[in-house]
Amino acid sequence: MCLRILKTLIITHFLVVSVFLTVWGSQNNTIHLVTEFILLGFSNQGDTQGLFFSSILILYLLTLLGNGAIVCAVKWDERLHTPMYTFLGNFAFLEIWYVSSTIPNMLVNILSENKTISFSACFLQFYFFFSLGTTECFFLSVMAYDRYLAICRPLHYPSIMTRKFCVTLICVCWVSGFLCYPVPIILISQLPFCGPNIIDHIVCDPGPLFALACVPAPSTELLCYTFNSMIIFGPFLSILGSYTLVLRAVLRVPSGAGRTKAFSTCGSHLVVVSLFYGTLMVMYVSPSSGNPAGMQKIVTLIYSALTPLLNPLIYSLRNKDMKNALKKVLGLVTTQN
Repeated sequence: MCLRILKTLIITHFLVVSVFLTVWGSQNNTIHLVTEFILLGFSNQGDTQGLFFSSILILYLLTLLGNGAIVCAVKWDERLHTPMYTFLGNFAFLEIWYVSSTIPNMLVNILSENKTISFSACFLQFYFFFSLGTTECFFLSVMAYDRYLAICRPLHYPSIMTRKFCVTLICVCWVSGFLCYPVPIILISQLPFCGPNIIDHIVCDPGPLFALACVPAPSTELLCYTFNSMIIFGPFLSILGSYTLVLRAVLRVPSGAGRTKAFSTCGSHLVVVSLFYGTLMVMYVSPSSGNPAGMQKIVTLIYSALTPLLNPLIYSLRNKDMKNALKKVLGLVTTQN
């Protein structure tokens, strides 16, 4: 299953990047005097720069360790070879790549003096960061649907959520996530950038890029923000609908123990959804919100770095099976060392 998903993802990457580079190469009508951007990031740390670098590095390593442990636990423990944990394993694998699309460059940027990023590297980071974020939205929606089936339709759950259907949903999340953003990114990359080239942010984000364009592009800007809202609210409404039905079904359960078990199963997922979507909506749903640059950096750091760190803790601390599997994995690693 993992090889099939990886193969599908590699083919999708190849096709999208090929189209991306072909369109870029054919931009004969667009003149870019700017060949690189200055990505300021957290450049005003002063004497605390070393401490800030160490904190971000530790956060990144812990994120890799926590999500990597979940991937290994789902892979090695046969008791976790169920749709719910298969989704969770893929979600943890996604979080590893999601945090890796920004944090390594952020760490280099903290220590760098010129803080430059090439034009192509900026838009490639834009593509992978937003594509992985979109894939996360889709996965959260699919995981909510899985919980809806397990709680509201338990007798039909095995016949509906088959292995084949589970793999299909996973592939759809990965492929559709990476096919959503090429068009908006290509439209923004075709805008003329003739200076200045300073991006006061920690990632290449559409808002600062629109501000740097030499000519206003209200139609492209409206299209991108509308697209962002659809990407955010589509899965969010799906999640809301699934958990509304789950809540209604749980409240009908006569047993207090049954209600507690159901809430425990869904509670961790709801916490993750709240953390991710709460910060995401602050950034991208309201383009005219006028958030200062410092606030935008902090909010972006929360949903791009802090949330992937908290996800393993949230899922493992509230799940007995996952805790046992993680103990088994950590014990195996310790024995091998």
